[in-house]
Amino acid sequence: MAETWLPSLRTATPQEGFELATKLARIGVKVTQPSAEIRDKLRAAYDHDAGQLIASSQVIAIHFQTVAAANDYWRT
Repeated sequence: MAETWLPSLRTATPQEGFELATKLARIGVKVTQPSAEIRDKLRAAYDHDAGQLIASSQVIAIHFQTVAAANDYWRT
């Protein structure tokens, strides 16, 4: 059984929500490519590629939309 690392999408603030969205993106990459050695080798391919960096930002933005919705956009 996998370790529970995401007990909730609820966060106290939008900044915490953005940090969670970033973590979701990073975990997604680790799940897709579990080898740290291969991820490190691939990093050189996208570090200087504006298109791939923008795509990474888009993934984080999509996760942030999900977290924001789960938090009712932090309305109280």
